[in-house]
Amino acid sequence: MKHYLTSESVCCGHPDKLCDHIADSILDACLATDAYSRVACEVMATKGRIIVAGEITSRGTINVRKTVRSALAQCGYDPKDYAISVYLHTQSPDIASGVDRALEVRDTDGSQEELGAGDQGTVYGYATDETPTGIPLPLELAHRICMDLDECRLRGTILGIHSDGKAQVSIEYEDGKPKRVAAIIVSVQHEPDKNVEWLKGEILRKVLYPAFEDFPFDSHTRILINPSGRFVEGGPAADTGLTGRKIMVDTYGGLALHGGGAFSGKDPTKVDRSGAYMARMVAKHIVAAELAERCEVAISYAIGKAEPVAVDVHTFATGTHSDEKLAEAVRRVFSLKPSDIIGQLGLRRPIYNLTSCYGHFGSALFPWEQVSEQHVEALRGELEQHD
Repeated sequence: MKHYLTSESVCCGHPDKLCDHIADSILDACLATDAYSRVACEVMATKGRIIVAGEITSRGTINVRKTVRSALAQCGYDPKDYAISVYLHTQSPDIASGVDRALEVRDTDGSQEELGAGDQGTVYGYATDETPTGIPLPLELAHRICMDLDECRLRGTILGIHSDGKAQVSIEYEDGKPKRVAAIIVSVQHEPDKNVEWLKGEILRKVLYPAFEDFPFDSHTRILINPSGRFVEGGPAADTGLTGRKIMVDTYGGLALHGGGAFSGKDPTKVDRSGAYMARMVAKHIVAAELAERCEVAISYAIGKAEPVAVDVHTFATGTHSDEKLAEAVRRVFSLKPSDIIGQLGLRRPIYNLTSCYGHFGSALFPWEQVSEQHVEALRGELEQHD
């Protein structure tokens, strides 16, 4: 039985990704001066203007406009082309009080400290054995294309292109396994005098062949490069950007569930970020332990409460044990409270602008991507003990 799965990625200069990068750069700047900063930063980018808004509570002081200008330059834009407006205030004291002292300890004698979740909602983590990174193959390949496009621009191996661009990959699956590359779509902004036909050849030779080296496309793969024709006007001048509008690019390419909460610009007390990182780590360990070929982990939180209100595991009929037993083992092996997640993954460090492009999952640089043999054995042991 054949079916097709498709995912997209975007380059670092895509207007939405630019906003994510600015927001996470501001978060990193705050954490560098005060590791306990509370940050919820949103960014909007349009022609000639960057707008920063949100809530920041920090003992440190940062130069927001300087941080924005640096992020613009990193993403291939001239900071002089943009006026920067900043509308920031401190976090609501009602939210702060619930996060500082979790519901579980609020009525005690006051000697115990425990963070409550910074919001309510469900976060999802996913992993598959179809790639070494555990990322779905269509998304993995789309990320590679965008990374290689940005690298070619920075190194000058393709001249006359800009940082706004995107890629989409469709994979044909047979009996649930990746069979062949069905379609590749690439769009990249370029200079007015760039020969589009020459550009297509450069992208094919210098981007697509290297990106698909270990899963090659064939003569029947449909390849479309800049299918709209000219792509001269791009970036925020052509398309207004917003933080958090590429949540499928950030996660699993639309091939797993998503709770709806964006990541960028949020400190780790916001569980829609830290909880999602932990859910991914749990799913990756279940697959690494060969307890399932595919795994989706759902964790539900209530604002101000430390322990999740629900934990669910779905293995798509590929698990070696029932999903219910796997969920019980996860609760016994992993602590899913915000303070424990933050401590285990080292999330009070300024590491977040590294996550703002090419997805928050799959890179060995991120602590939530590391597989611990101790956790693998603990999961197996819990299942054997309670079988």
